[in-house]
Amino acid sequence: MTAHDLIPPETALPGTALSGTALPGTALPEDAPYEEAPPAGRPPARRVTVRFAAASSGVGPLTRGQDNMLRCIRGEAPEQINREASWPVPAGTSVPAGLVALRLLVERHESLRTSFPAGPGPDGFPDRQVVHADGRFAVTVVEAGEPGEVSSEGEPGSPDGPDERELDALAAELGRSDVAVPVDPAAPPRIRFTMVARGERLLRLVAVVCHAGADGAATAVLIQEWHALAAGKALPPVTAPTPLLIAAAEQSAQGRRKATAALRHWAKILDTGPQTVFADSRITGPARDHAALLVRSRGAADHLAAVCRRTGAGPSVVLLAAFAALVAHRADRGELVISALSANRQRAALADHVGTLAQDALILLDTRTADFDQLIGRAKSASLSAYWHSTLDAGDVWQLIEDVAHRRGTRFARQVVVNDLSLTIPPAVADAQPPPAADPELTPLPAPPLAVRLMFTILRITGSLGFVLIACPQVLDPEENEHFARTLLALLADAAEGPVPLAGLPAVLGLAKAVPDGGHADGRTGQWRLIDGSRVDLAAVHELLEGTLGPHRLSLVDGSLVADLTTADPEFDPAAAHRAVVAALPGRDTAMAPHRYVVRQVTPDGVRTVAGSGRDPEIVARLSALT
Repeated sequence: MTAHDLIPPETALPGTALSGTALPGTALPEDAPYEEAPPAGRPPARRVTVRFAAASSGVGPLTRGQDNMLRCIRGEAPEQINREASWPVPAGTSVPAGLVALRLLVERHESLRTSFPAGPGPDGFPDRQVVHADGRFAVTVVEAGEPGEVSSEGEPGSPDGPDERELDALAAELGRSDVAVPVDPAAPPRIRFTMVARGERLLRLVAVVCHAGADGAATAVLIQEWHALAAGKALPPVTAPTPLLIAAAEQSAQGRRKATAALRHWAKILDTGPQTVFADSRITGPARDHAALLVRSRGAADHLAAVCRRTGAGPSVVLLAAFAALVAHRADRGELVISALSANRQRAALADHVGTLAQDALILLDTRTADFDQLIGRAKSASLSAYWHSTLDAGDVWQLIEDVAHRRGTRFARQVVVNDLSLTIPPAVADAQPPPAADPELTPLPAPPLAVRLMFTILRITGSLGFVLIACPQVLDPEENEHFARTLLALLADAAEGPVPLAGLPAVLGLAKAVPDGGHADGRTGQWRLIDGSRVDLAAVHELLEGTLGPHRLSLVDGSLVADLTTADPEFDPAAAHRAVVAALPGRDTAMAPHRYVVRQVTPDGVRTVAGSGRDPEIVARLSALT
């Protein structure tokens, strides 16, 4: 590292902006050092600015993955988009050597040197990616303290300094603080680093990755390359296509055909499959107050391996099938629509791509099979089709969701999500975790706010099965969530011995399920009806209509909902009524817009009755062209 690589250190708070920033009331020249007191109880920190200079640069359209994540960045909190992790540090690594490795990593990958400047549209949404050849980034260095040093609270420090557990806790705290800070799309790099050091000895490295720069699979590549670079190893040249090359391929005729096929796959499922999964009277609004449960089990890993050997299926498919079997039983559903996060790395050339390719895959799975083995086979086929059709234009998908909501009267609710991270967590990271203290080990965790009802995140599949269940209490309260997790482990144990009849699932596993028309077996009630493939609560429909249309009469005629209302507005017709109802659908998973409106317009000349579906023929035609 030369003198030009490092700019004099700056003391700063972990998680604050990493560009040259002056304190309020001061006017400092660029790169000038300044002092800023750390918060009470936080170790002292400094910032080191690192210059990078790479050989490549360029400008091009967004990839579909970048476009998707930039839309998410605009609509979601930073901690839902950014991803933080403590990266393994080779023994004996110094702070200067670590900074050199980070510089080489940023220079190596165009995605990390990419910015997304505001576009020309009225909302400023980016329309291009810009790869920068040179620039700089700042690294926060937090001092862990020398052996015997007085702690930040004024208490005598350990003679050996913080132990490994305390260092892990400090790194986790720094990550939680920094992940909530937005990463500016218009300024590279797409990643932030915080070092925990004792003098010049690097102890921990915390990275916060912006999802628009690297998805989970790409982050796994970055971690492995960082570890090699920090250990002083040379890396071969990058051979995976860059985001600029991927964007060009996506804009080609073949790329557009693939995106169209993916959109048709989504349209078919959204237009015909169930829009919701759970029929639960506790669902009274948007998902909130989630609880998360981390499950780790060495025995379950052995059972999973046995099921894979016996059926010839991969572990991800087996876990998807097990999760789906229990969700279907709990929700009393035959068909499920499951959102699965797809790495979109089906081609070998993309395996080591550093960028963001991940998008949602939409799985339509019929769980009505005789036994669990047959469900595994269906899960394999359905997931392969979904993953193959998961590269598509995010704007087109959102328009499709709106069009389907308009036609069907129910808005697709991303209620059930599967996120398999098992192949994106490097073994060095997984092996650094302490072994489970019990079998199974169940640990409640704080959960981020998510617009889902139930999320199954797979962390590890070998040595010790690890997964997290994140549940909205309107679907599964913490006690039910724990029972669900234990039931999944029990299903794997039974399936390790042989086929498990799904008809015997209640007796064998004891997981309570929904009772469609009378509410639930545990006493929760509701006016549930199966309409157009979705469980609908008529009480929720009444509430929806009362809030949008006012007094009304609702009837169910030949499987269709009919709303009868009176208005003094001569312009208020079925089309206006339907637009108002559909606009109020988000967050109302158990409600449905009527299929037909009978509007009685009271005028000085008498009562005029106008009836119809209220559907816009142009939207219906646009949807029909896809399906």
